Amino acid sequence: MPAELGFSHSDSESTRCRPSVALSLATARWCAGRGWPVHPLSAGSKVPAPNCRACRRNSHSPADCSCLQTGRWCHGFHAATLDPELIQQWWGTHPDFGIGVSCGPAGLIVIDVDAHPAPPPARDRILPGIPIAADIDLTGLANGFHTLALLAALRGHPSPAEDETTLRVRTPSGGLHVWYRAGEGRRWLSSVGSSPRRSLAWQIDIRAHGSYIVAPGTSTSKGAYRPVGDVREPAALPLWLAQELERTGHKPVSRRLSPVPVPPRAQQAVLAAGGGQDLAQHTLAAVLAPVAACGQVPEGAGFSDTLNRAAYTIGGLVAAGRLARDEAERALRETATAARPGQESRVEHIIRSGLAVGLKRPLYARRNRS
Repeated sequence: MPAELGFSHSDSESTRCRPSVALSLATARWCAGRGWPVHPLSAGSKVPAPNCRACRRNSHSPADCSCLQTGRWCHGFHAATLDPELIQQWWGTHPDFGIGVSCGPAGLIVIDVDAHPAPPPARDRILPGIPIAADIDLTGLANGFHTLALLAALRGHPSPAEDETTLRVRTPSGGLHVWYRAGEGRRWLSSVGSSPRRSLAWQIDIRAHGSYIVAPGTSTSKGAYRPVGDVREPAALPLWLAQELERTGHKPVSRRLSPVPVPPRAQQAVLAAGGGQDLAQHTLAAVLAPVAACGQVPEGAGFSDTLNRAAYTIGGLVAAGRLARDEAERALRETATAARPGQESRVEHIIRSGLAVGLKRPLYARRNRS
């Protein structure tokens, strides 16, 4: 709800909209204003709005989809954006859409606590990696609140469900979303419940890279996602919880990378109009250099922000006719994937979002005035 989230309908732009439009737009803008890319959820639901007919008929990867460039929201959280014009278009024309936040690009990790009535699994799946002896009475252990509290107690900390320093959101089913900042350059993996691949605890999902979370203030047919308490910003992920997530396989294995030079493709980019090839090479190399430099360290380099700025800048240079789009975009993609191998989906998402905004804001060369 807007008032609870820290903004109101007194905003001049919101008051010009119908109340329902103002509500959805305000929520989406509030999220985007915090750097959280947003995408539409189906009306009354917590699932992404459906793909267009062409995407439904012809299977293809999100990276190969051109719908975002034409204003469509296909492929769920892969279409999440910070572009104010797209946000206006999507929720301005579909005020009944809910709001999803793509966790990875937003730099978020959300502890999704479920409260579904179900019998507990085998003891080795309640807290994966932590043995629970047969003589320990588990009577009363019924949901994710209990398993999260048990894990926290074993580590000597309060349960994150009781963490009043961070944004917490009550779900319509009685569960809880505990929002944290993933940390600069940190990339966490998602998980669902007590999956054999990686899991923090029974009835605890992790929403991070490769998944999305429903934004606070979104309403569905089952109820609203309402903030708990007064805090509206995610706190930093607690160290003990980060250690547990790493223990349970939620952090990719880091490997130190050698410095990555700007790839030869950068030398092939040419100006679309005027300036000469040397200037084009110099301009593109300067834009790509910070992205390539991120390859010198496995994390903590602010890769997402750096790549987003580079994509935005290249979009502006292309729009101004100073770079050829295909070659420049290909060079950017090659540089980024060399700096962060194995993260092609993340790279593609950031590049598409940054380019989309940059292409609308041409960056013309400054001319000397005599």
